[in-house]
Amino acid sequence: MSYPYREMSTPIDTDVFAVHGADPEVLAYAMAKYSRSALSMKESLREISSQRAEQFLNTFYFQYGHRSIADLAHIAFAIERLSLVAAIALVDEQRWDGQERSTRYQNFRKSGWFTPDFGPRTAEYTAAIEALFAGYDRLSNGMFDALSASIPRPAEMDEATYKRTLKARAFDVARYLLPLATNTSLGQIVNARTLEVQVSRLLAHPLDEVRALGQKLRDAASADAWNVQHESMRVLCNEIRSTSPELATHAEQILLREVRTAPTLVKYAAPNDYEINSRADLAAAAAELMQGIAIAPAPVVDLVEPSREKSAALEVDLAAALIYPHSHHSYRQIRDTVAALPAPRRDEIIAIGARHRGRHDELARSFRLGSGFTFDVLMDIGGFRDMHRHRRCIQLMQTYTHLHGFDLPDVPNEKGTPGQPTLAECGLLDDYNQTIAAAYSVYENFSAIKKDCHSAAHSAKESASPNPNAIYLLPLATRCRSLFQMDFAEAVYISELRSGIAGHFSYRRVAWEMYQCVQRAHPSLAQYFRISDVNIPVDLLQR
Repeated sequence: MSYPYREMSTPIDTDVFAVHGADPEVLAYAMAKYSRSALSMKESLREISSQRAEQFLNTFYFQYGHRSIADLAHIAFAIERLSLVAAIALVDEQRWDGQERSTRYQNFRKSGWFTPDFGPRTAEYTAAIEALFAGYDRLSNGMFDALSASIPRPAEMDEATYKRTLKARAFDVARYLLPLATNTSLGQIVNARTLEVQVSRLLAHPLDEVRALGQKLRDAASADAWNVQHESMRVLCNEIRSTSPELATHAEQILLREVRTAPTLVKYAAPNDYEINSRADLAAAAAELMQGIAIAPAPVVDLVEPSREKSAALEVDLAAALIYPHSHHSYRQIRDTVAALPAPRRDEIIAIGARHRGRHDELARSFRLGSGFTFDVLMDIGGFRDMHRHRRCIQLMQTYTHLHGFDLPDVPNEKGTPGQPTLAECGLLDDYNQTIAAAYSVYENFSAIKKDCHSAAHSAKESASPNPNAIYLLPLATRCRSLFQMDFAEAVYISELRSGIAGHFSYRRVAWEMYQCVQRAHPSLAQYFRISDVNIPVDLLQR
């Protein structure tokens, strides 16, 4: 039944106003009081002090477990000079908002890199990183020259815009040689509950840099925040002092006071023992389960349909999802192996995933799988960083390895000649391959892996890396495997957004393959995708 639109004849008494200037924890307290007090927001904020907020939060947040209160306190952070490895770990939250430096619009040669503690082998590590950056320079310059030679500047485009656009396209190619050690910077705005989970997760990470990052985040939430208006307010206070010292002192107490964004809500954030202990046990279970099974060749995107074993489909999916992050095998291989297990053995794997769960721990992310579209994606790390930003889906990442090889930054040529010349056409292919081969050789040496990096026939036991810091040497061209599970609407959204002509050719290909997978499995649903065919050459000057 539909209702006709009518003009409002009776005034609506609802009061709506934005709130500005309250400390995050004070604002969270004021909003939480709606459920416990008849006071209005303005009345609550007038009577609340930071001490009262801390007292309230200590009682209701920590003692009574009212965790939703922390959703109301939002904090902005700037995180600068962290490696790409640490940045990927940092943003791996479903409830996260932020922006990171773009490899398309900035020359990352100027960023520098992170150096882990390699002791006497630091010089060897540094030389390998410098070699990758030298290759990055050659590739970006060579591709820019090739693009300039093959794409004339339109009369209506000024020289600066023309060069900037082609440089962005050249950086899209050159980023494949950036090592994971490369420094980046990002900003994030998160609520205090997400921050607490984030800090706890980072403190449990196997890499020293990432654990230190967790500590720095916790410290930043508890320390005096940087106030963008501080200097102008100090000038104002000095001007007031020339007229009234007493009034200036009062103004300083209000305007220049220290503000700590979330000193109460994250003060107990500690390394997540559930994650640490489960990681060790599940890694052992994965090694045992997949031992002797070769890593089979896999497509870029594999849509893994629900298990045929209907009576235990959920159990199979959960056990496979728990094993997945601790293996380098495809999800299809793992799930088929799990499906063949006796029910008691399958139940043991699930039990491992919940065994170490603490009183306030949510079940691990793997337990969220079990419905919707499950895409197993094998793509370059650089492209994965872009896909990783999609939050309305469950994502499981495997550890970085060179066992899956690397991608070429060439646009596919399936329907006509692409506007972007290939590496071979630019005379850059041999240099590119040799640069990556040299990096992989050092990586193997540092990680004690002596197998042929281009062979898929490795068991889980053979692919173990004794030195986790070796991954800093891997370039972004390296393929990584990740699992994306989503509903139909999100599959349509990602396919449409990431296939757009302004996007990077790496994730455009993945988005197209996702669409193709759904079209093959559910042809009647393909009509709902407003997809851009990635096989049609694009105008490289269009952004």
